[in-house]
Amino acid sequence: MKTCFKCGVEKPLSEFYEHKLMADGHLNKCKECTKRDVKMHRENNPEKVRACDRKRSKAKHRKEYAAKRQVKYRESFPEKYKANNAVTNAIRDGRIDRPNHCEMCGHPCTPHAHHWSYLEEHMLEVEWLCVVCHMQLHHKK
Repeated sequence: MKTCFKCGVEKPLSEFYEHKLMADGHLNKCKECTKRDVKMHRENNPEKVRACDRKRSKAKHRKEYAAKRQVKYRESFPEKYKANNAVTNAIRDGRIDRPNHCEMCGHPCTPHAHHWSYLEEHMLEVEWLCVVCHMQLHHKK
């Protein structure tokens, strides 16, 4: 058992993250308090967090993992990969234009192409959405 210095509640060691530099091998703040603090920090310092995330994503082991994940995704969803390529090529060739705003909320941005259908005849029929709207749409499913 250990007492969290943040909330003052005594909890079993399994409720604390491991930390090899601490005397008992566990952090002095419980998992619940740690998660809450991290969430608050991310909300209160978005630019600083984004800069850190961008820097972290450039690490060699993360790039290797991302490349493996991308190959697996392409193999798992060939129809999505083909549709995305079709849109990218159409934009490059000038057959379709990417607007400079989200069609759902109107936010000025470089929107993502959202496919409602991956069938060959509908590959270029897309809705242009900002990152936020696109994520919200997919999380509703």
